[in-house]
Amino acid sequence: MRFLHTADWHLGKLFGQRYMTEDQRYVLEELVALAVDEDVQAVVIAGDVYDRAVPPAEAVALFDEVLARLVKKGIAVLYIAGNHDSAARLDFGRELLAASGVYLRGCVRGEDAPVVLEDAAGPVYFSLLPFATPVEVRAAFQVPREEPLDFDTAMARQVQAARAQIPGGCRSVAVAHAFLAGGRSASSERPLSVGGTDQVRPAHFLPYSYTALGHLHGPQRAGAEKIRYAGSLLKYSFDEAAQKKGALVVELAADGAVETRFEALAPRHDVRIVRGTLEELRQADFDPLPHDDYVRVDLLDRATILNAYDKLTAIYPNLFALTRPNWQAAQAEELRLRPQAGEVSELALFRDFYEEMTRETFSPDQQKYLEAVLEEMAREEREEV
Repeated sequence: MRFLHTADWHLGKLFGQRYMTEDQRYVLEELVALAVDEDVQAVVIAGDVYDRAVPPAEAVALFDEVLARLVKKGIAVLYIAGNHDSAARLDFGRELLAASGVYLRGCVRGEDAPVVLEDAAGPVYFSLLPFATPVEVRAAFQVPREEPLDFDTAMARQVQAARAQIPGGCRSVAVAHAFLAGGRSASSERPLSVGGTDQVRPAHFLPYSYTALGHLHGPQRAGAEKIRYAGSLLKYSFDEAAQKKGALVVELAADGAVETRFEALAPRHDVRIVRGTLEELRQADFDPLPHDDYVRVDLLDRATILNAYDKLTAIYPNLFALTRPNWQAAQAEELRLRPQAGEVSELALFRDFYEEMTRETFSPDQQKYLEAVLEEMAREEREEV
């Protein structure tokens, strides 16, 4: 059986004060085309379909459109709720949708049976394990109050119940949304809890032929080659700039052996970091990549540049963030070396301010004029006293 493993679409995502819906639509066109070209039997979405519990209407419409297109191609869709989704809202219509080949699990339930898909070699059992807090798992599985339960033991409960419904020796796939111990995270991922108590041991998933994970945005293995994160649909933060985004093509053999292949998807606008001085960035050949990408500029000038943001948006119209590491370091060093304000004359303070703002030298004539002004101000102040 061949299927696509994808996750963390975050439909309706707001990034850099911009909704990413059109960017998501663009890349989902590629994903549907990939599913058709690879002749997959199913597309698996391992949680965080939406970016928030109540997504924008445009995001819901986009998901509906993608589901309809996949179903029309005869491709089954299996998806679960992630920590960004509203489990109850995502659970809507699950029985009706199953009749069309769309299988979903929003809320955790102790009695949920696996989804069974058939290929030429027989059945494949998919355990759909939606994201659930320990409190939700305790209620679903009627775990006694005196029994400790954290994210790890809660996942163990879910897996144990799911495995009990899979006949021995059968091929099986787990679909889960969790933070597996040892995983590499990014800033755009919402923490599941604090202090590392959200981490889950990969060993829980070893009985499965393959485990399709969501939550971590970087594609990566998690404890074993057959336990994997597909990563997010797009780059949703600048610390993801170096990551490749796409989907995993998973080939499940008749004996349960699995092979995976990562297929990159080309975004409408890349997310990247550009470093250089203003003079360098203004050179046409300095940055050969598209200037309408979503960029963060690390401006390396040490000197103060007035209206730096406006000057950079003339080069990069989709400038999302600006940092000034060298300028900040220079300012910090200047403050460290500068005498206390009370030890510096008003003339010297004004001269430093003038030169910093204009990038021009304070001339002797200007200094004489300012000295005269300051002397007159001092005389008037004495007369008032």
